[in-house]
Amino acid sequence: MRMDTLRIASRGSELALWQSRTVQAALTAADPALQVEIDVIKTTGDNIQDVPLAKIGDKGLFTKELDAALLSGAADLAVHSLKDVPTRLPDGLTLAAVTSREDPRDVVILPPGGRGGLYYLKSGAKVGTSSLRRRAQLQALRPDLDITDLRGNLNTRLAKLDAGAYDAIILAAAGVLRLGWAERIGQYLDAPAWLPAVGQGALAVVARADRPDVIDRLHPLHDPHAAACTVAERALLRALEGGCQVPIGALATVDADGVIALHGLVAALDGRRILRVQEVGSMHEAEDVGRRAADALMARGAGEILASIRASLSPQPAAP
Repeated sequence: MRMDTLRIASRGSELALWQSRTVQAALTAADPALQVEIDVIKTTGDNIQDVPLAKIGDKGLFTKELDAALLSGAADLAVHSLKDVPTRLPDGLTLAAVTSREDPRDVVILPPGGRGGLYYLKSGAKVGTSSLRRRAQLQALRPDLDITDLRGNLNTRLAKLDAGAYDAIILAAAGVLRLGWAERIGQYLDAPAWLPAVGQGALAVVARADRPDVIDRLHPLHDPHAAACTVAERALLRALEGGCQVPIGALATVDADGVIALHGLVAALDGRRILRVQEVGSMHEAEDVGRRAADALMARGAGEILASIRASLSPQPAAP
């Protein structure tokens, strides 16, 4: 039986809707007769704005309500920033497509008219970020800065910066570029000296594993190189039993010969201890490359660092 309509589950922020509309446009371009609808769903992470992310717990913080819609049949697919997707999906769901990757780096965003990057900020300058990974790397580079928690969608974060609450904020380049804010970027934070979140810059399309009719339609959106890179990064994260709120960074690239190079790090919260590794291999063994990188980090003491961090964080129960 021919499918006439697909329903996309999406968060409601401007960036999330941009991502979902991009997938919507690609699907309708492939089949103009197909109707693709977007249903907005609020997630736990959207509903809790007054608690640092690391204190909430991060298992599906921005995905579990969308997962529930898929599993119940209320939606046919869900579009996420891949960095928000847990490395272990709920039973019955599959990562059906990983899109071509936008710039995976982090960036420094400055107030209107501001110029320069981290090294131009005065001592004591207030820098906003909600990420323990960014905080740890900032502490290592500029321990004299006042690093303060920053929550909200990208528009909210930018508004807080422009209102004078911060001297700079750190964001993912991908979201900034997708929303047309490139002129606000003061500095790109380059790898491998600074590593982004696992999967940053890529979009994930999740579907039910028992829906080959949906999965087949997503094949044209799938980028094998982006998928291989993010498989390696996610394998590292999974092996370390980390989540998006633990200071773990990773970035993989693939060259013209299909060789994947993965950089990974684990950092103490104060930035005084940062462990770094690099692993290489064929893009067809991306999972193994990620696991080897995790093993190398564990051999250097990552387990001790991560155990200390987990003990220091006391997750608060999510709102019902």
